[in-house]
Amino acid sequence: MPTGDLTSEQLLALDREHVWHPYAPMPGVRPPLLVESASGVRLRLAEPVGGVRELVDGMASWWSAIHGYAHPVLDEAIRGQLGRMGHVMFGGLTHEPAIRLAAELVEMTPGPLQHVFLADSGSVSVEVAMKMCLQYWRSRGRPGKQRLLTWRGGYHGDTWHPMSVCDPDGGMHDLWSGALPRQVFADAPPREFEQAYVDHLAGLFERHADEVAAVIVEPVVQNAGGMRFHSPRYLQALRELASAHDVLLVFDEIATGFGRTGELFGAEHAGVSPDVMCVGKALTGGYLSMAATLCTREIADGISRGELPVLAHGPTFMGNPLAAAVATASLHLLRQNDWRAQVGRIEKGLAAGLEPARDLPGVRDVRVLGAIGVVQLDHEVDVAAAGAAAVREGVWLRPFRDLVYTMPPYVTDDEDLARICAGAIAAAQAG
Repeated sequence: MPTGDLTSEQLLALDREHVWHPYAPMPGVRPPLLVESASGVRLRLAEPVGGVRELVDGMASWWSAIHGYAHPVLDEAIRGQLGRMGHVMFGGLTHEPAIRLAAELVEMTPGPLQHVFLADSGSVSVEVAMKMCLQYWRSRGRPGKQRLLTWRGGYHGDTWHPMSVCDPDGGMHDLWSGALPRQVFADAPPREFEQAYVDHLAGLFERHADEVAAVIVEPVVQNAGGMRFHSPRYLQALRELASAHDVLLVFDEIATGFGRTGELFGAEHAGVSPDVMCVGKALTGGYLSMAATLCTREIADGISRGELPVLAHGPTFMGNPLAAAVATASLHLLRQNDWRAQVGRIEKGLAAGLEPARDLPGVRDVRVLGAIGVVQLDHEVDVAAAGAAAVREGVWLRPFRDLVYTMPPYVTDDEDLARICAGAIAAAQAG
């Protein structure tokens, strides 16, 4: 291993030799861009790429850095907590940062959600949600309720059981379809409300209620499964059907939570409350990995009265004080910054800035909701060409499948928002 200061070339050589990046082969086919630092909404590269040294981040670090980078309030939260303790086990011990965070989450999420299980990541929070639902029914004397119902086009994470409720055919996990638990899938939800689709859902509930523990969906926006939007009325239908058939309702708000869709949570578009809710990504403002699974008193009480009166799950770094402290600071900052006004301004900017993409050859659709902007092509994106085109515009985007999309930080100003839109249009043209 080289010692002392390493050049950018040496670092990238080591990266290629040893670092396995997400959704990439080993070694990688395309060298990643080497980031030196980040501040505000800009990523500073270690070396210029095509004469460009700084990129406006149109991805908010996979939708998490809603306040941008190096925010003084969040930096201070980390520093202040670090002076007290960086970590302590959560089994048999507790601490103020975790307690404050749990109280904040209960206050801001739908009323019936009263209990908070802190997890390491979004995917783990979905694992916990699924385990909660299966254990609840086992505790109620109905162990046969072991399957999950969901709709196609969804994405809930890369760990084992969450993979089983991702899209089984067109998703990233179809390689494992023969080994994963077999769940019940409805058709993908149409964008507009259709009673025929509700009837389709009702038929699945009627046929499978005795074996289904819960239905799990991403409310309002299916994110990594295809950036598809759907009517909030389907969430109301799911709430009614789940209650009528003794099925629990789980909302995966990992991507949609904390204002991204124009409401604080996707559930609020429909005015309904789930039995279980998963949150993550923007929870810590993009600083540290942390997620949470919230549930109602009924679920917690049901598990506590069962044959195994505990939820047998305990990550080593559960409730990490650094992550909890910065998460609480991020939630306070969200309210202080008037997130609704921020997201509303971004929505208008994306709608105007992406509109010209409708006239491009090969563009199938342009859609915007809250701080989400999507240009959908009628073919697979040439990721390398699209990404390079965005970089030439001074923008960082990560297209996938047939999509060029952006989920910028909420603090992105109008000038940088226009640049992101220009980068997305350039990427769509090149891709």
